[in-house]
Amino acid sequence: MTWCITTCNFDIDVDLLFQENSTIGQKIALTEKIVSVLPKMKCPHRLEPHQIQGLDFIHIFPVVQWLVKRAIETREEMGDYIRSYSISQFQKTHRLPEDDEFMQRKEKAIKTVTDIFEVYKPQRKYKRQKGAEELLDEESKVHATLLEYGRRYGFSRQAGKTEQTEDKKIVLPSGLAAAGKAEPCDEDDLRAAEELRIKTLMTGMAAMATEEGKLTASTVGQIVGLQSDEIKQIVSEYAEKQSELSAEERPERLGAAQQHRRKVASLNKQILQKTKLLEELQAKFVDLQAKCTEAKKTLTEVKSYSEKLDKELAALETIESQADSSVLQNLRTLVAMNENLKSQEQEFKAHCREEMERLQQDIENLKAEAAENGEEEEPNKLIDQQYQTEKEKLQKIRLLLARRNREIAILQRKIDEVPSRAELTQYQKRFIELYSQVSATHKETKQFFTLYNTLDDKKVYLEKEVNLLNSIHDNFHQAMASSGSREQFLRQMEQIVEGIKQNRMKMEKKKQENKMRRDQLNDEYLELLEKQRLYFKTVKEFKEECRKNEMLLSKLKASSS
Repeated sequence: MTWCITTCNFDIDVDLLFQENSTIGQKIALTEKIVSVLPKMKCPHRLEPHQIQGLDFIHIFPVVQWLVKRAIETREEMGDYIRSYSISQFQKTHRLPEDDEFMQRKEKAIKTVTDIFEVYKPQRKYKRQKGAEELLDEESKVHATLLEYGRRYGFSRQAGKTEQTEDKKIVLPSGLAAAGKAEPCDEDDLRAAEELRIKTLMTGMAAMATEEGKLTASTVGQIVGLQSDEIKQIVSEYAEKQSELSAEERPERLGAAQQHRRKVASLNKQILQKTKLLEELQAKFVDLQAKCTEAKKTLTEVKSYSEKLDKELAALETIESQADSSVLQNLRTLVAMNENLKSQEQEFKAHCREEMERLQQDIENLKAEAAENGEEEEPNKLIDQQYQTEKEKLQKIRLLLARRNREIAILQRKIDEVPSRAELTQYQKRFIELYSQVSATHKETKQFFTLYNTLDDKKVYLEKEVNLLNSIHDNFHQAMASSGSREQFLRQMEQIVEGIKQNRMKMEKKKQENKMRRDQLNDEYLELLEKQRLYFKTVKEFKEECRKNEMLLSKLKASSS
């Protein structure tokens, strides 16, 4: 019912806030407000607060039915307005892909329209000469201006067929002169007068200068952009042609047989050059074809490997986004440390192998020297010395290994000190229970303090009242003995009543302030309740995501193993 009254968009000065954990007093106050609002909304059914509180469904159902119908009607009326408002609010900060595509097409369309306007903008084809006759009327000026840009005006503008002017000295662009079919005689006269007028205006004009002889930047770029190989080929062809022309210029000095031999030699030379060039090109083609096949194969392998890496990276990014950032950072640090230790271990093993090989080589050398010289005592001393040296090195290595083991044990203890999710959940439950107990104890203590302060204030006011009544009773007979003492007594009573009124006003003001503070604290309490609900909802979703993350991690470990 509260939701329906709020949805009906009815302007009433009543607070219809609904709470799930309301007290009995708040529920009674809310039902009284609902009952007071229903007649203002012109509800045809009557309802009492005790019927709502007692869940009298026989009387409540018609009211709820009427409120639901009224709420549906209000939502239908306000639906378009709310939808347009929500769309406008959405468009202020967000964009759809269709909007981005439209903006891109809009920019291209605007650029295209601008280019078209630039290409097809009016071009001035004629210009009035300086010594031409001055035009007096406005129509002639307009007609002359249009003729300068190649357009006709007047009778010829309404016709649909184009033609050329009869004057051969003045050439008009196509589409300027148009004439309709010959109809009655007056149309021919009008057309003749129009042509005569156009000729008269054109006699005072001169054609604009053309730009045919200019060399554009694009032509220069095409000339400069020729490739160097083409230039070399053109130079060689020019040299051959020049030699042939020089041979043709002096035919009288050479015989016919000699000229034929020279031509045959030249042709054979050209054939050899072309054959050699063809073989080189074929060899290059075969080489390039093999390289292309190998490159395609490599490209296919690289693409497949890249797709595989992309899938694995996407899966890892999904897992990382769902995991805890602090735990993930710790894992990264530990993995880096593990890799570093592995690399150090490999380096140490390689160093040990090299040292072992060196020692074996030394032993072989010593044995060879002993066999050659026949000396046995000196090699034994060297061997003992070498043994002591290697034993010291072994002791140092063991100490280093023990230090590494201690560091690993310290890191393992640090890892074990980090609580797991189950432990954190258990800690959270215990803290919540402790907080609930402390909060209940604190609330009970506050209630006791409030009750004590209230009773103490009540006791003080009752003592004041008793003292006042006792003083009035003791002084009443003495004050009634004479008129002067009676008036003084009445004035004192009026002062006492005035003081009581002032105290009452102060208490009323204090009551109003406490009431306002209570309402403010109630609003803050409701906001905190909403935040608590949101917190519990978020914690629930977080637990669900943690459960999914653990499942994914277990699947990942199973697949990797």
